[in-house]
Amino acid sequence: MATHNRCFRGANALALLILIIASGTAMASTHDDLVELFEDWRAFETPPLLDGAPDYTAERFVARQPEFLELRARLDAFDISDWPIPEQVDWHLLRAEMNGYDFNRRILKPWERDPAFYKTLWTYRSDVPAHEGPTHHAVVELWTYEFPLSEAEEKRLTDELGIIPPLFRQAKKNLTGNARDLWVTGIRDIRQDIANLKTLNEMVGNDASTDLQATMALAFASAEELVTWLESEAPGKTGPSGIGKDNYTWYQQNVHLVPLTWEDEVRLLQRELDRAWSSLKLEEQRNRDLPPMVAAGNEEEYHALALEAVDRIMRFLEEQEIVTVADYMKPALLAHLGSYVPEETRNFFWITAHYDPAPLFTHFYHWFELARMDTEPHPSPIRQGALLYNIFDSRNEGTATGVEEMFMHAGLYEDSPRSRELVWILLAQRAARGLGSLYAHANEMTMEEAGGVHMEWTPRGWMKTEKELLIFEQHLYLRQPGYGTSYVTGKYLLERTLADYAKRVENRGEEFQLKDFFDTLNRIDSIPISLARWEMTGLDDEIRMLVSE
Repeated sequence: MATHNRCFRGANALALLILIIASGTAMASTHDDLVELFEDWRAFETPPLLDGAPDYTAERFVARQPEFLELRARLDAFDISDWPIPEQVDWHLLRAEMNGYDFNRRILKPWERDPAFYKTLWTYRSDVPAHEGPTHHAVVELWTYEFPLSEAEEKRLTDELGIIPPLFRQAKKNLTGNARDLWVTGIRDIRQDIANLKTLNEMVGNDASTDLQATMALAFASAEELVTWLESEAPGKTGPSGIGKDNYTWYQQNVHLVPLTWEDEVRLLQRELDRAWSSLKLEEQRNRDLPPMVAAGNEEEYHALALEAVDRIMRFLEEQEIVTVADYMKPALLAHLGSYVPEETRNFFWITAHYDPAPLFTHFYHWFELARMDTEPHPSPIRQGALLYNIFDSRNEGTATGVEEMFMHAGLYEDSPRSRELVWILLAQRAARGLGSLYAHANEMTMEEAGGVHMEWTPRGWMKTEKELLIFEQHLYLRQPGYGTSYVTGKYLLERTLADYAKRVENRGEEFQLKDFFDTLNRIDSIPISLARWEMTGLDDEIRMLVSE
């Protein structure tokens, strides 16, 4: 990490300064100047069009590099030493995004190595601020449409679907990588586009305009052609898909601002896996004389369990003063109850939910956060909406995983002790899958072998019942470095922040209030935990380490 920083921040410093002088740009000094740079940066980060689709060709990246270096020079020209901490945090967020662009251009290259990058049709809103993993800039969010379509919405859909043929033609030029696991598994994502187009065609029916019908037909043909081409090229793809330990560490520390190395994460996830298994066995020992949990056997039973779980969680949060309960929180949970799934087709998460949905629903803290972002946006434009490159993962996935255990320890399951077993099972699964993903990125395991760790170390064999989830998760974590571990690393960083925050409250002679902690965390919004910790405690040791030379 330090070597790369010296190269980027040291050897290029003179060139970057020359760029500033040559462009006539005044030395920026205020947060308003930073917001202006942020707006210019986000405009640059959206690529220009080629034949109507975002341009990810190698030639375009080369041509745009001087403009990127100028933006980076403007960022490095800021002196933020006297700024309030929240404004300094915003500077680091912009730095992280620029590092993300730089890393994707140099190393990750999803447009070159990862066919799933070109997946275009999304039928659901992600439970985190943006879709998980690298996505292109013109995805079609089908979940934002209401059917039957109005005339204006039909025009919007026709225009959005129109990017598929030129984008998929471009994909066949851009995809020159040799990452076998990414290539072979990514074909499934383009096949999903085909399936979604078929469903969309049924939804719009015969009332669709001639333009929409023609556009869907062209999109469908383009997707089938891309799948055929990907399959024909697959036998020649023989290379590794992981980015290697050094690149993984650099990416975590400089883009996602996680103050850990690859080796640190291996130790942490192994520790959490061991702790989850041993804690589960102790819970089972304590509960040995209690009747076993009984899974919901039909839709009526599941729906009753789900409603009771929502009421239990919301009552707990308010009565125990865990967090300020806003009006939007309960509706956000009620909108994601799920439904009954027959036993033979339940995946891991819905196995747990059919016994007691509450442990999984605490992870749905996600939906509280999205509702907050929708209704109470952060005052800084830099924190409104989603950070790029999944930089939010330690915060959003770490918090959602962390509160599963935190709420348990705070008393959520006092009247349902066997539900505590489910919490430990959930943690074990997340530690096992993240551990496997680390070895896959180190190229010490294939994606399938990483899935073996994931499957074998999930308690009660609950990852062996439905393999689609296994493939989906390990594929995502191979596509997006650090995402598979973010649930556990983010949880650890959140726990560390809670400890530091509580100690400082007590050092001031004040009484610690958990609600104050979560309310403050929420106000700071969906930024990396290392930055949230700095803003909440004044401790900048992690950030100083991450930017040190």
